[in-house]
Amino acid sequence: MKNSILIIEDDIKINNLIMNLLKEEYTIYQAFNAKDGLSLVYANNVDVIILDLGLPDIDGIEVIKDVRRHTTKPVVVVSARSFESDIVTALDLGADDYLVKPFRDNELKSRIKTAIRHSISNNILDADMIFKYRNIRINFNTASVYVNNNLVNVTTNEYKIIALLAKNAGRVLTYDYIIRTIWGPYANESTSSLRVHMANIRRKIEINPADPKFIVTSIGIGYRFNID
Repeated sequence: MKNSILIIEDDIKINNLIMNLLKEEYTIYQAFNAKDGLSLVYANNVDVIILDLGLPDIDGIEVIKDVRRHTTKPVVVVSARSFESDIVTALDLGADDYLVKPFRDNELKSRIKTAIRHSISNNILDADMIFKYRNIRINFNTASVYVNNNLVNVTTNEYKIIALLAKNAGRVLTYDYIIRTIWGPYANESTSSLRVHMANIRRKIEINPADPKFIVTSIGIGYRFNID
C-alpha cells in the first residue's frame, strides 16, 4: 500500500508539478488553500503534508499550528520565504523540514522519504527503547551511547543532546529548541555554547568530525540526526 501525501499549495502549476513528480510512488491529495487542506488532513490521515506558507486564506504558519494540535504526521514546508526567521519559526512550531523554492526534484523526494522514516519510529526504536542506526546504538533506559558496540564516555548534557536528536531523527531541530529542551526556558546557554557541546559529541561518535555523517548542521538554523 502506498504512503499518502497531501500537497497544500495555491500555485496550480507548482502543485501539479509536485503531484506529477510523486504520483508514481505515492497516493496524492491536492489542496489549493488552507481550509481545504486542513479538511483533507483530518479526513484522509495522510502520511506527509507538503505545505506552502503563502496561502490565500490562512497563513501557512497558522496551518502548522492547527495541524500540530491534532497530529504528529510530518510537515515538509516548501516555500519562497527564505528568511532565517521564517524557517526557524516554522521548524519551532513543528514543521519537520523546510525547502526554499525553487527546489530540486531529488531533494524534495529525499526529504519526503526521510520524513516518512522519522514518522515510523519502529524503524529505529525498538520495544526496549533502543535506538539503532548503522554503527550507533543508544539505550534510553540506561542513558548509554555505543559506537561499534563500544561504550562512549559522554557527559550528561552530551547524552541529552544526542538522545533528543535521535528521538527526532530526520527532523531539523533549531538551536533555540535544543537549548530550551536541554537547559530549560530560562537557561543562559548560548548558541556558541551548544556548538562547543556539538563539537565534543562529534569527536566521540563521528568517524570524521570535520565531515559529520550522523549529526549534520542546517546552517543558521540548527541540527538534524541524519537518517538518509
